Amino acid sequence: MGMIVDADTHVAESASMWELLDESMHHRRPVVCKVPDDTLYGPRNAFWLIDGNMFPKPAGKGSFRLITPSESDLESSRSDITIRCREITDPRARLRDMDRLGVDVQVIYPTLFLMYVTDDADLEIALTRAYNRWMWQVWEKSDGRLRWTCVPPLRNVEASLDEIEQAKEHGAVGIFFRGMEGERTLDDPYFFPVYEHASRLNLPICVHTGAGCPTLTNMFDHARHGVFHSLLVLPVFAFRDLVANHIPERFPDLRFGFIEAAASWIPYVLHVVQRRRKVEGPRAADWGPSFFRDNRLYIACEADEDIPYLAQFVGEDNLIIGSDYGHNDPAEERQLVATIRGRNDLPGALADKLLGENARRLYALQAPDAASG
Repeated sequence: MGMIVDADTHVAESASMWELLDESMHHRRPVVCKVPDDTLYGPRNAFWLIDGNMFPKPAGKGSFRLITPSESDLESSRSDITIRCREITDPRARLRDMDRLGVDVQVIYPTLFLMYVTDDADLEIALTRAYNRWMWQVWEKSDGRLRWTCVPPLRNVEASLDEIEQAKEHGAVGIFFRGMEGERTLDDPYFFPVYEHASRLNLPICVHTGAGCPTLTNMFDHARHGVFHSLLVLPVFAFRDLVANHIPERFPDLRFGFIEAAASWIPYVLHVVQRRRKVEGPRAADWGPSFFRDNRLYIACEADEDIPYLAQFVGEDNLIIGSDYGHNDPAEERQLVATIRGRNDLPGALADKLLGENARRLYALQAPDAASG
């Protein structure tokens, strides 16, 4: 059995992270605001104040929930070790927890930046730069076991290229995207310089669930709609747009991952795109594992999905899996390794690919001792 890779985990941004903001932007850093617990927000009563807006917004139209900041009554009731692990203010504690879970390497995604944070390009640069520097400090303290995805300030392409370059030098193994970025879909030529740079640096584009389109977010109420409309389906949009518009063919060395949106949508979206492209080709028989392999498309499934069925479409080599470690919600699968190993319908070879081999290929991972050297 090779290296076990948890392909999707999270950090909860802490106040310590914002101390890394450039001095000129320090006065605009996110600050924690707390309200009484007898409002409509209940125990979710602490928020980041950023650019005049609050994150999260737990109730009402345009609402969304996050585990950051940890100062809310709901989050602060968790154990100190839980908070230190998910904020990664204590990297060694997180590594010990990984050892208990049988995981060699975690790939870490943001929490706050699952949301569209600001229209101000300069503030976005400052916030993402602080985040990326925090994460490369985490990597430096982790013996190469805590890897991360760079959050680029996509409102400024030149600044994004600079962040990506530095992130690659400091342990990043992917570039974080949401399925839409503001009003732009991911097939927009605006992003092509980022894709070109990612390809040159051998970094994949990692399309994670996230509410990147404020127009969608503001239409829904979390209490009634959950996160499906504004957050979960955006990677599905991105997959359709990228494939239908031949973006993988345009960048023949670039890998794409679609993370935390499950995988059971794949047969439907393939059908939709195939009907559009059937006059162009490929043949219907080619819309299977070879399509994902040739276009370097990796899909994150969940531990309770019908994985053998999905493998007929995606192929055994292009399915990955993550635990959502750190988010402490119903989607988290803390005992991911034990759960996958315990499934009688998964041959050992497929389980090995899910738990390590495929993610190592997506993220171009080396063994931790080599990665830290």
